[in-house]
Amino acid sequence: MNRAIMSKLTKLKIGEFSKMMQVTVKTLRHYEQKGLLHPSEVDEWTGYRYYNIAQMQRLNTIRGLQRQGFTLEEIKELLEDGTQMPSIDLLTQKIVETEQQLQLLMERRRQLLKWMDSHKQIKKMEKFSIQSLPEIIVASHREVITDYTALGPLCVEKIGPEMQRLGCKCPPPGYCFTIEHNKEYRPSNIDIEYCEQVEEMGEDSAIVQFKRLEAIPKVLCMKHIGPYERFYESFTEAFAYMEEQGYKITGSPRTCYIDGVWNQNDPEQWLSIIQIPIE
Repeated sequence: MNRAIMSKLTKLKIGEFSKMMQVTVKTLRHYEQKGLLHPSEVDEWTGYRYYNIAQMQRLNTIRGLQRQGFTLEEIKELLEDGTQMPSIDLLTQKIVETEQQLQLLMERRRQLLKWMDSHKQIKKMEKFSIQSLPEIIVASHREVITDYTALGPLCVEKIGPEMQRLGCKCPPPGYCFTIEHNKEYRPSNIDIEYCEQVEEMGEDSAIVQFKRLEAIPKVLCMKHIGPYERFYESFTEAFAYMEEQGYKITGSPRTCYIDGVWNQNDPEQWLSIIQIPIE
C-alpha cells in the first residue's frame, strides 16, 4: 500500500481523531492556536478539520514532552527546530528544575505532617481530659444483668421508680455511672453496680442502698460514642494514652452515661464518659 492510499485511509475528522487519541476537541483546538498541532487539511467549504497519521505521531511527541515537564512554548521551539528531542543543556535544566520542585514538595510534605500531628494532638486533648471527682452521696443498686441491653430497662423500670418512691433528690445536672464487679470480661451475666448522685443519705431498701463515695483527686476522662459493646475500643485508647503519659490506674473505672437508649434510638449516637482513677 503506497503512502497516498495510507494517508487517505487515515484521514480523520477532528471528532474521530479526538476519540481515537483520547484527547478533547478543545485541547486539539488549543494546540492549533499555539501553533503546535495543525490539521493536515481544512475543507475550504465546510471548515472541517482532518488529521492523519503524521498528526498522531506529533501529538504523542507533545504529550510525552508535557509529561516530562516541558511547557507548550518549549515544545513548540523543539518542534519548530525539527529536532523533536531536547538538548543535553535543556535536559540538565529540567533536571535542576525537577530537583527544586522535589525539595519544595518535600518541605510541603514536612509541613503537612507537622500540621497533621498538631491536629491529632488537639483531637487527643479534646477526647481526653484530667479531672478530679469530689466526694458524693449515691443511691446504689447492684445486680447481675443478662447483658448491656438490660441496663436501660433496669434503670427506667426498677431503679428510677424506687428512687422516686424513696424521695431521692438528684443535684443538677445529674450524675449517674456504673461500676463492673466482674473479675474478668463477660458478655453476659454482668455483675454491675448502678450509682446515681443524690443530695443526702436516705433509708436503704431492698432495691436501693445509699453510700458515700470518697473524692478521687485525679481521673482520666474519655468520651465514648457508640454502643456499649464497643467499650473495649475506648478502653484500649485510654490505656494507650495512660501509657504514653506515664499514668497508672488506681481504682475501678466508672462509666458515666450521657445519652443512651432513653433519649437516642441510634446506638451509634450513644455518648458515655469513661472515668479511670489514675496517679
